[in-house]
Amino acid sequence: MTILATILWGGAALCARCHGRGREVRYLATTMAHTRPFRPAYLELVDSGELHHRAAAARELLRGCRLCPRRCGVNRLAGEQGACRLGDELRIASAVPHYGEEPPLVGYGGSGTIFLASCNLACLFCQNYELSHGGEGYRASPEDVARTMLALQQRGCHNVNFVTPTHVTPQLLQAIALAAEQGLSVPLVYNCGGYESVATLKLLDGVFDLYMPDFKYADAAVGARLSGVPDYPDVAKAALREMYRQVGDLVCDDDGLAQRGMIIRHLVLPNALAGTRDVARFVAKALSPNAYVNLMDQYRPCFRAQQHPEIARPLRPEEFSEAVRLAWEEGLTQY
Repeated sequence: MTILATILWGGAALCARCHGRGREVRYLATTMAHTRPFRPAYLELVDSGELHHRAAAARELLRGCRLCPRRCGVNRLAGEQGACRLGDELRIASAVPHYGEEPPLVGYGGSGTIFLASCNLACLFCQNYELSHGGEGYRASPEDVARTMLALQQRGCHNVNFVTPTHVTPQLLQAIALAAEQGLSVPLVYNCGGYESVATLKLLDGVFDLYMPDFKYADAAVGARLSGVPDYPDVAKAALREMYRQVGDLVCDDDGLAQRGMIIRHLVLPNALAGTRDVARFVAKALSPNAYVNLMDQYRPCFRAQQHPEIARPLRPEEFSEAVRLAWEEGLTQY
């Protein structure tokens, strides 16, 4: 079955990246927008021609690749592969209305979720390892991706949600420009692992109305052990600051559907490995106490986690309760 057919006729939705929605324990007092009909920011960039220029600039980053903080330096335009194990291609694993995302994204029509193959992280506990590590998926051109986006909108999805987009940002910008010229008008979600280059994010300013990053770890040593990068906390903090600068706190319409802003995901890990207190303190103090944070309790040992005793068991209820308490103590009001 083709990707387009899967969208139009349905298919099994995958859990978003290593996560899903998580337990709903946050307060849902997000800002409501009442003033004028919503118009996605990217339409202005299309009207001015700027979006095509951004796509071209991003594509040049594949030559001596520096799209993400790994800065592998390989020439992906010539087919060379770095940490993400992709050349200049983009692969779609699945594209479906997803009802397991955060409520402001789901509504009644679902979040139009496009699961992209491969990843710039190497999480030992990844629940979607067939996609992220195995690269499962269909090769798709920018034209294919544009058609996929329009099909999701046609099905009534409230947004188009790109899962793990970091390593294929140039191809997505091309696709967004094409889709917008053909009538795309729903918000776009950048659903990422938090390990992002600020320089690349600046190319996305005005393109994505919604950012949904992870903040996985507060300790660099834990990030190195579990996700294979030496500097996760510092990189994630810089990335989240840039995302927040662009879109601010979450804004929803009168129906509670997300229009603009940031949703932060934090997966609570066994043995307090995620560093929830430090993550919550950073978000509340450096970003906003009103930031929409999804504390997630669904950790389970997948992929290679059983080989590492510190993450070889599920999360215990008391560990999640402690994480909720810490978030409250550090001043978060929506989690």
